[in-house]
This record gives sequence, C-alpha cells and structure tokens, in this order.
Amino acid sequence: MADFQLQLELRENAGKGVARKLRAAGRIPGICYGFGLQTRAVTLDPRALEKALRASSAGLNTLFGVQGGGELAGRSVLVKELQRDPVSRSLLHADFYAVDLTKEIEVAVPLHLTGSAAGLMNGGIVDHQLREIQIACLPTAIPESFSLDVSALDIGDSLHVRDIVLPPGVKLVSSPDLSVVSVVLPAKAEEEVTAEAAAAEGAAVTAEGEAAAPAEGEGEGAAPSAAAGAEKAEKKGGGKRDKGD
Repeated sequence: MADFQLQLELRENAGKGVARKLRAAGRIPGICYGFGLQTRAVTLDPRALEKALRASSAGLNTLFGVQGGGELAGRSVLVKELQRDPVSRSLLHADFYAVDLTKEIEVAVPLHLTGSAAGLMNGGIVDHQLREIQIACLPTAIPESFSLDVSALDIGDSLHVRDIVLPPGVKLVSSPDLSVVSVVLPAKAEEEVTAEAAAAEGAAVTAEGEAAAPAEGEGEGAAPSAAAGAEKAEKKGGGKRDKGD
C-alpha cells in the first residue's frame, strides 16, 4: 500500500520550449517507466512532490500511488531521480519508477550513527565512510534507514556492513566487508606519532652502532703488540753487546 498519493498527468509534447512553459505555469516535466510500462512523459506539481517528500521519513524511497495519468492511474511508483536548479535548488525534472508490489527491488537505504565513540576521549575522531547501502526487498518493506551504535569504538576500531542488523525480508546487496565507520587519530596527531616512532628507531640504530664499534686502543692505529715490543727490546739489547766486545 502506497504511503502517499501523487497526481501525474501524461504529456504529448517534449523539448526545452515545452519544459519552459510548464515551469512558467508552476509545473515541471518528468518521465515514468518500469514494471509493465513503456516510458511515458508526464507533468506534475513540484510543490506537491516536495511536500510529500518532506512529510515522509523514507525520503526518496517513499512509495507513491499515482492518481490521474490515464494508464498510470493506480500504479505504485518510487522517485528514481530528481533534477534541481544548481542555484535555487528548485525542482526542474523528476523520474519515476513503476514497481510491482509483489516483487523485490533493489534500493539504497541511508545509514545513521548513534552514540559517542569511546575513542573520542583519547583524541580520536569518527570517520563515517559509508552513508548508504544497497538492499533488496519488497517495495512495501523498504526500511527508512539503518542505525549503527559507535559507543564501543576506540581508536583503530571499525564497524562494517556485516555489523548491520537487517529486518526480516530484507537482503543485503552491498559487500559485507565494506567499512562503514572507523575511529582514527587526526592527521596531525598521526604524523606526530609517526615522527616519534621514526626518531625512536633512529636512536636505537645509533646506540647499536656505538656498542659494536672497537674499543679505544684496539684495531687499526692501536698500540704495538707484546711480540712487537719484545722484538724491539731484543734488538736494543743486541746493540749493547756489540759495543762491549
């Protein structure tokens, strides 16, 4: 059963000129396609669509029942895409996808975080990497969103798609190994930790090198050995005997 009703009217003409006239009259162009339906050009009141989307907690996953629109009447549709003016953000065009209420469809559902991560007390920050996941379910069973509690996360901890609890009848399409959220050190703090580690490693290498160096008086340039000293003494003594002869 659709949550909201939306008035769609079929239109025959297309083109930029037609679109400008529609917008000047307070309407916008759109298209509708999907289950058992060839692509149809439509027109609608953008204010009615905006009002319904604001009132619905499901956002773009809101299921609409179509009123009017000839062959579209009584069908159930989802908003597939919205085009907005880049400056005013007013609606310019809308795409609708007709669904079969008895068959599963794939949709993107937003992810929300709850709680305060334990790692924040240790100087970490929360890195929210994935904002939505792909699921498959019946059009009437699309979840509004999913929530993950980050309270137990310390620095270096993460939550993944596989940690999301899915309601009955909902299948996961996204990879379960995708990371949703992590608690990490800020970039500056991480650089400082890396620099400290490098300095400590350098000091350890220096200390090891000093310990392996030869002691004073050993090796090249050391004092003469005992044998060399004895030989020198023998030569000196021999010289004295020659003088006494």
